[in-house]
Amino acid sequence: MDVFTLFPTLSTSFIVISAILVAIGWGLIIKGKREAHKKTMIAAAIAAIIFFIIYTSRTAFIGNTAWGGPADLKPYYQTFLIFHIILATVAAVFGITTLILGFKEKYAKHRKWGRVTSIIWFFTAITGVAVYVLLYVLYPGGHTKPVWDILLGT
Repeated sequence: MDVFTLFPTLSTSFIVISAILVAIGWGLIIKGKREAHKKTMIAAAIAAIIFFIIYTSRTAFIGNTAWGGPADLKPYYQTFLIFHIILATVAAVFGITTLILGFKEKYAKHRKWGRVTSIIWFFTAITGVAVYVLLYVLYPGGHTKPVWDILLGT
């Protein structure tokens, strides 16, 4: 596995781990295990942060992978990718908000936000895995320039 596939594999793994931890945390709170829920959800947030660090580092220093599939599928892939990016952005904002509400002990609001946030997070993880499969399993793509090279004009 080269650097072009190592980092996407790692980042996708962390988003999946985060979603699994969110599901576990949801189950724990249903059972009334608040402390275990809190620890699990913090671990889920840490996994999401690790994903974000790996993803942004790869984008900055290595670049993103270009679509390698058939040209007639590219518009569908791009539409799906845009949907995933918007979903991920919403999930991140909702996730941060939900965590803050929990830490401030505003449990009624935390509970309402948490239900919605979890569902969005699950869809984000699923669509993220789908993007990974499309770019690295089904249609391995080319590599673009790192953002730093683009910004510096090299």
